[in-house]
This record gives sequence, C-alpha cells and structure tokens, in this order.
Amino acid sequence: MPVKSVNLMSLMERFHSEEACREVLAELRWPDGVKCPRCQGDKHAYDSGRFVWDCYSCGYQFSAMAGTIFHDTKLPLSKWFVAVLLMVEAKKGISANQMKRTIGVSYKTAWYLCHRIRAAMKDAAAPLLSGIVEVDETYVGGKVRGKGRGYRDNKTIVLGAIERGGGVRLKVEKRNDRKTLHAFIKAVVDDGAVAIHTDEWEAYKGIADANTRHETVNHKAEEWVRADVHTNTVEGVWSLFKRSIVGSYHQLSEKHMDAYLDEMAFRFNNRSNPYLFRDTLIHLVRAQVLPYSELTAAG
Repeated sequence: MPVKSVNLMSLMERFHSEEACREVLAELRWPDGVKCPRCQGDKHAYDSGRFVWDCYSCGYQFSAMAGTIFHDTKLPLSKWFVAVLLMVEAKKGISANQMKRTIGVSYKTAWYLCHRIRAAMKDAAAPLLSGIVEVDETYVGGKVRGKGRGYRDNKTIVLGAIERGGGVRLKVEKRNDRKTLHAFIKAVVDDGAVAIHTDEWEAYKGIADANTRHETVNHKAEEWVRADVHTNTVEGVWSLFKRSIVGSYHQLSEKHMDAYLDEMAFRFNNRSNPYLFRDTLIHLVRAQVLPYSELTAAG
C-alpha cells in the first residue's frame, strides 16, 4: 500500500467500501501472504461475503481484524480510516467531541475510538536518543482558586527528552528528583550521546560520563542560550502540548496522560514521514485488543 500524502478526498475515493478497507488491512498485516493467526498455516479458503478465511490446517476462522485493535468493532472501517487520518494530521490533536461531530458517532464511541488509535501509536521499540539531547520537565494541570502560581499539588509532572533534529520521548512521573530523572535519562538516551543539555535543576547533576557532556543554562539568571547550549527545543514541545490541551482537549485526566503523550510523540517523531497514514494502520493491525473496561477501570 504505497499511499503517500493521503488527504481526506483521496482517502474517501480509495477506501469508500468495507471490502476496500479490509483488503488493505490484510495486505498490511500479511505482506508475504495471509497466515492463520492460530497455527500460522497458509492454506485456507476465503469467504468474500463475510470477509473471513477458513484455515485448512486447524479449522480456525479469522478475519484481518482478528486479535487486533479492530477486534469486534461495530464501526465501519471507512470511519476508522477517517479517524486515523484526522489524528495523524492534527498537529495539536483532535478531541473526542470533535471526532464525534466529524464522523457522526456518539461521544462514547468517539472517545473509545480515539483511545484505541492512541494505544496503537505507542512505540515501545523507539531507538535511544543520541547526538545532543535536551532534557526538561514540565507541570500539567489547571489553576486552583486561592492558590498562587507556585502551587503544584494538583499538577502532573511530565518528563521529556529530545534529540536535536530527531525524536522525542515523553513520560509521566510522580516526582522530578535525582533518582527519577537519572532513571528516565538512562532509559531513553544512548550511552554514547555527545551531550545532554538541561536547566540548572540540582537533580540533573551527575548525568555526565566519559562519553557524554552535561551542559546547563541558568534560567533563574535569565540565561536561555549560551552558544549552542539551550533547552529551547524541548520547551517548544511543551508549548505545543499545552496548546493542544487548551485548544483541543481542554482537560486531560492523569490516568490517560501517557496515552496523549504517546500520540503526540508518535506524530512528532513521524513529522517528516510521507507514509504516516499507512504506517499508523500497520501499528493498528499489529496492536493488541484494548477492551473498553480496561480504559474505564479505576486508575
């Protein structure tokens, strides 16, 4: 499916039918030929009326959506495809309310649909960051009446690391102490990175080693850039994320914050990918089932 630079009109023209959508999902899931999910057999009969294969080896009946994020969906795949396109093209994200209005579904369906797509966007195999890496933390949460700007008990801490000219990694944490920050950096930054740039926060001290310099800028002293040392790139990510909250989502629960961060990181890291729509569909057919009960369970 070499679909490049998909727009809404071309999407509707090509994937207007359930059959066309299922065909492309099968092609993306099994590029080397359809295989039974249960026994990996490649001998089967296809029922075009029900869109299912009947495996000759084990007798299992399956579709291209079996065992994936699409499992048991009652929503037409054409609406799924439009939802995927809207989410990958919306730089600041799209709310469930906007999705509801755009594709004509209930709020519950739109909310569940968006979260299933976000779940598939999580990139557990993302490579470690290298070169010059900027690291910073931010606080996400609204104002509390009667409390000053420094009040943070109602806020969620988000850690971020970004490779200059490369990818970003984002994570929700409970605190921004030395142990937490050093563990985050170790998990996302390659040991051979050239340098790590941070602000003056004491907890970052000690992250340098023989391969990697640690450079800081002192924001308290109004120092924002010193030669090529700055954290402007990661701060730009915070600005984009907070604009998405104000302009699109309006408010986010801490329970689902990681899912929204995964979505943003996936879109940011694929900002130059001309096959982003296709690659997102690949993530969807490889992702596991996400029950509604799991999303709504108490955190």
